[in-house]
Amino acid sequence: MIGELFDPQAPLAISEHYRPHWSQAGAIVFITFRTADSIPYEVLQRWEREKNEWIARNTGRNADWRKVLPELDPRLRHQFKKTFNRLREDFLDTCNGKCVLRQPDFASIVADSLSHFDGKRYRLGDFIVMPNHVHLLASFPSEETMIGQCDSWLHYTAWKINQQLGNKGKFWQQEPFDHLVRSPEQYQYLCNYIRDNGTKANLRSGDFLYRQHDNHQ
Repeated sequence: MIGELFDPQAPLAISEHYRPHWSQAGAIVFITFRTADSIPYEVLQRWEREKNEWIARNTGRNADWRKVLPELDPRLRHQFKKTFNRLREDFLDTCNGKCVLRQPDFASIVADSLSHFDGKRYRLGDFIVMPNHVHLLASFPSEETMIGQCDSWLHYTAWKINQQLGNKGKFWQQEPFDHLVRSPEQYQYLCNYIRDNGTKANLRSGDFLYRQHDNHQ
């Protein structure tokens, strides 16, 4: 594997930006970037309502889901994340928006940026560039490295792609989603998920760019 599995007994950094980020030095993390037009505002608003309704239905608390989620029993927290992560991933696979990453030249800009400092600043695992989002596995030596590198990837690729398109403004959604990998089985599941994402979304081979890490052991 490209790093360590999440250790619940080891130090854990939790940072709050637009949403919480959990990170642990050396641990493998599954990261998703999505383009700014990949999920319409009204869909995001509907999901916000549904998250609060889920919390009320399962806990009896009428409160913002962001405040309640960290306090939930681990089993309930897992159910919540599984439910709404699936909603997000299924919607992304409908390829909403302009889907400029479907073009091989733009997908290559993202792929080359992800690979550029592999082995120096981080260890990169499998990744896939879909028409409107990116999934990758990586490990970082610290929380600061993870946040800084994600910002670097997003800023550079947005600038480069916008430059070639003759566009200005927001290209990526503000923050990526990230999830610490907790078991060998989950790691393999995520490798398979990345590998199969293009096929699952009924895309042709030239509509996405997939790269596999040399060693999954």
